[in-house]
Amino acid sequence: MEKQITIDSVTINYNEIGPNEGAPILLMHGWGCNQTTLASIEQILSPKMHVFNIDLPGFGKSSEPNTVWGIEDYTSTIEKFVTKLGIINPILLGHSFGGRISILFSSRNTVNKVILTDAAGVKPKRTMKYYIKVYSYKTMKHLLLTLFGKEKGSRLLDKYRGRTGSSDYNNASPMMRAILSKCVNEDLKQVMPLIKAPTLLIWGENDTATPLSDAKTMEKLIPDAGLVSFPGCGHYSFLDNPVGYKAVIKEFLKNELK
Repeated sequence: MEKQITIDSVTINYNEIGPNEGAPILLMHGWGCNQTTLASIEQILSPKMHVFNIDLPGFGKSSEPNTVWGIEDYTSTIEKFVTKLGIINPILLGHSFGGRISILFSSRNTVNKVILTDAAGVKPKRTMKYYIKVYSYKTMKHLLLTLFGKEKGSRLLDKYRGRTGSSDYNNASPMMRAILSKCVNEDLKQVMPLIKAPTLLIWGENDTATPLSDAKTMEKLIPDAGLVSFPGCGHYSFLDNPVGYKAVIKEFLKNELK
């Protein structure tokens, strides 16, 4: 059943499904997605588990934050969500951006288990091409705003960004663009050793958004972590190999799915 809850003036939309007595699990999607992206996982778990499939703030039917949030803000909001709904000792399943929240949440709260799927959380290694792109953009921004003024300069800058920016960035609102810029540069390696819960890492070996090397870093830093990788799969390993993904999480959650 789709429900909404307001936390600190932000409305959070979520789907709650499965038996109330089942083990609670929070599903958190990636950037630019919403709860429907994880619908196939929800269907695997909901016959036995109490599933909360969340539209993170700024996505789906949830409202945008009214300030530039970082991972701390997203995580503290999910902590308040859990407290408000009386969820105890949840399992966390985070894909991509949702993995960032899962990492920080589980590093400082009691959780049952953690499933990180093609998760973000390791700050990307920057190439010279990246720095050239960033500084070219900053130079272009300065020139356009100086030469054409704020209104026309901003329109020309949007066109320039459309040719050079990432699809995630281009498709986002101005507020969500600022949030993406802040969040993508946060490195969570320092909190990974604080995760005490059993942690399953599931990855596509051809993932270019959060490469397999990130998963191997997480496996080393999280004390009780194990990695399963799927050949030929990309950033959405649960969609690229649904049969394999289902088998792996059912084994990891066998006690909860009895």
